Amino acid sequence: MHFKLIIALVEDDKTEAVMKAARQAGATGATVITNARGEGLEKARTFFGLNLETQRDVLFFLVEEHLSRTILETISRAGSFDERAGSGIAFQVDVEDAVGVSHQIRKLTPVVEDKI
Repeated sequence: MHFKLIIALVEDDKTEAVMKAARQAGATGATVITNARGEGLEKARTFFGLNLETQRDVLFFLVEEHLSRTILETISRAGSFDERAGSGIAFQVDVEDAVGVSHQIRKLTPVVEDKI
């Protein structure tokens, strides 16, 4: 079984919705890093030197490759990434090898066999 790593940078108020949507699309879990900060095309606005941008969470999903595109698109919709600039991004990278995922493999095997 091969995996992809989906990395999503999400506004912190949308983290739970994105997590729920990803699970419904086939993700078996995620790792969340809270309070990340980033900068896009335009510099963030400030008010008397205080940053006005919202906090971001970084979500890591290790998912089976046959489910990855569906999960990625679902995350995008749940986070409203294409509706306005700065709402979040998600991307996937190939995973060469992974350990500690035998419980996921057992759960995902019947699901993936139906997709192939």
